[in-house]
Amino acid sequence: MSATIHRLGSRPEPSLEPMLQLVAHDLNLVNAVILERMQSDIPLIPELAGHLIAGGGKRMRPMLTLASARLLGYSGARHHKLAAAVEFIHTATLLHDDVVDSSDLRRGKRTANIIWGNPASVLVGDFLFSRSFELMVEDGSLKVLKILSNASAVIAEGEVNQLTAVRRLDISEERYLDIIGAKTAALFAAACRIAAVVAERSEAEEAALDAYGRNLGIAFQLVDDAIDYVSDASTMGKDAGDDFREGKMTLPVILAYARGDDEARAFWKEAISGRRVADSDFAEAIERIRASRAVDDTLARARHYGQRAIDALGGFAPGAAKDAMVEAVEFAVARAY
Repeated sequence: MSATIHRLGSRPEPSLEPMLQLVAHDLNLVNAVILERMQSDIPLIPELAGHLIAGGGKRMRPMLTLASARLLGYSGARHHKLAAAVEFIHTATLLHDDVVDSSDLRRGKRTANIIWGNPASVLVGDFLFSRSFELMVEDGSLKVLKILSNASAVIAEGEVNQLTAVRRLDISEERYLDIIGAKTAALFAAACRIAAVVAERSEAEEAALDAYGRNLGIAFQLVDDAIDYVSDASTMGKDAGDDFREGKMTLPVILAYARGDDEARAFWKEAISGRRVADSDFAEAIERIRASRAVDDTLARARHYGQRAIDALGGFAPGAAKDAMVEAVEFAVARAY
């Protein structure tokens, strides 16, 4: 066990580059599986799927599967198909999310639903979900199948939970954390955990990797939700203020509303109900969030969960894989600065 104590913020300009370098060869093999399995005799399917899969995403979730396998010294090849399955689950949820949210931009490009329409996006998302389950079945492990199928169900529950929380000011921080723990962190956790299964490691190591992924996923989403109020479309890859206009009760809004005076609360009631969604209203929302220090505290919580992710790696041997996984956490949190 390493004697080094990792602390968030201890590295200058953290990046995903160490993880990318660590898994580069494996990721090429995963990308080959993705390219092969998104093919279909129906030309619209690979065309639409390719728009998002080749659209500049970081491949963070499959990289976590590969890095976790490297951390454990796994030398087989089962994790390549499973990492592709993880990416297909993620891509399918993005296709469906963009339809639900009526999004115009994803990763700085027009969304598939804007180009091809909602029905095609939903159905190609279904196709990718099906492909992911084919890959799981081919692996042959019921335990892997259970972990990834459960994560898929939890993600869907999280999305429905979020849908029922839209335009409701009574959403608590606890419920918000339940939502992001399901819709984002569940797949991060599963992506890491399945590496311990294929490497035939102990339940304790499975649980540690699950905790790493889950806490990283929560930190990642907290930062995403903060960025919506401090960044622009070119940085985010989506329209600034999307969450605001959709009436999503993310943590910056929950905190700003809780801390606001009567005037501020009246503003948030109108804004979240959908009656104040102009650019000037979004500008006012930013000012009110800034005055309440809601973004600062959202990012402080992200750092807390990021540190928990790093701590979960404490029992693993030091080396390039562990260092890269620590820096991936630091990168996830540093995106907002």
